[in-house]
Amino acid sequence: MFARQVDLSCGAAAHLNRRTLLKVFGAGAGTWLTSVSELLARDQETQPKGKPPKSVIVLWLAGGPSQLETFDPHSSSLIGGETKAIKTAAAEIVVGSALEQTAEVMDSVAICRSVTSKEGDHERATYNAKTGFRPDPTLVHPAIGAVLCHQQPDNLEIPRHISILPDQWAARGGYLGDHYDAFKIYDPASRIPDVMARVDPQRFKDRLEDLTLVESVFSRRRFKNLDAQKTLHYEAMVAAERMMSSEQLKAFDISETPQTEREQYGDTSFGRGCLAALRLIESGVRCVEVTLGGWDSHVANHTIQMDRTAVLDPAYAALIRGLRTRGLLDSTIVICGGEFGRTPQINPAAGRDHWPYGFSIALAGGGIRGGVVYGETAAEPTLDSKKPLQDVAQPRDIADVHATVLQALGIEFTKELDTPVGRPLAISTGAVIKELLV
Repeated sequence: MFARQVDLSCGAAAHLNRRTLLKVFGAGAGTWLTSVSELLARDQETQPKGKPPKSVIVLWLAGGPSQLETFDPHSSSLIGGETKAIKTAAAEIVVGSALEQTAEVMDSVAICRSVTSKEGDHERATYNAKTGFRPDPTLVHPAIGAVLCHQQPDNLEIPRHISILPDQWAARGGYLGDHYDAFKIYDPASRIPDVMARVDPQRFKDRLEDLTLVESVFSRRRFKNLDAQKTLHYEAMVAAERMMSSEQLKAFDISETPQTEREQYGDTSFGRGCLAALRLIESGVRCVEVTLGGWDSHVANHTIQMDRTAVLDPAYAALIRGLRTRGLLDSTIVICGGEFGRTPQINPAAGRDHWPYGFSIALAGGGIRGGVVYGETAAEPTLDSKKPLQDVAQPRDIADVHATVLQALGIEFTKELDTPVGRPLAISTGAVIKELLV
């Protein structure tokens, strides 16, 4: 009887996960239709309007950038340090004075100034920020780029998930599988290693035929309990061969970009990485992570932050402008942030220490409402170590940022996926920050 009144096979109802439906059934048949209607209405409120974006660029600021020197300056307070605030293209937003070029594109950027986490260690906090989950000894969670590639497959000939200038904690595929790990490259000024044949075409073809023979013998003589298909040897070989002969490889070659455009990004490896990210997204890559390290400023905070910001500023601004010019900003989300922020207090070494209690992450692009600020940190905090969040208005967990981005991407983030440990797990457990979505 109920199947005739509510069709769960299509439309918005498909977003209801198994546990939610069990709760509704548990409420009794009499409340079934009302409960479903309420759930569908609530679900539709957070659905992104228009065509969802298809790609993500993560500008990963490794080491913990100071929110007070970048996206949340408090120049008129004791905690502000030497950094001044400047106006931007968005009336609601001021940024640190070193972000002069970034200020010009802030009408496309939303800042969440009240991001929080429970991780103050670099490795654990990086894991938390990149996956939306805290470390779990039983499971490795996928980074947001891996989730995007898993949920929105395609037949691109080059890797769909790429990490440029990675540190030791590059984005991982986690329980989705190692084939969703980010493909690592370094300074785009150099050629990608191992993608050009070192012998003439005929000899290369002969070697591939020999390798195919070896693979077939391996498959026939595999150990009794070994499934040769799960080794992905052959699949990896085919993918590598296809990449080596693909025209899409040109996306990695920033030398094809006019010199005047390259100069806008700054003469740095990070700037070149941002330009390469733009070219790769234009070629259909799903997610590119570009790392700018060196933000850990326990001593000489102002000097370190200004040095890093000088690298970030032209590259970030040029990336936003480049996406705009190519008509790609509406189909790409740009995430800019690190694993945590820096303390409001300046320590005796003129540094700022780790601070996961109210830091900033900037979002831009498709599905994101540009020129807005969400959340606030106190200009004159009480600095009570037992109640650090009392100085943060509208605190939001890292998981909420993930849920917001996934929602903007049109990904059903509440959907549960099977994991190797035998339990279903939602893609994200966060709650959407509706104020950041168009």
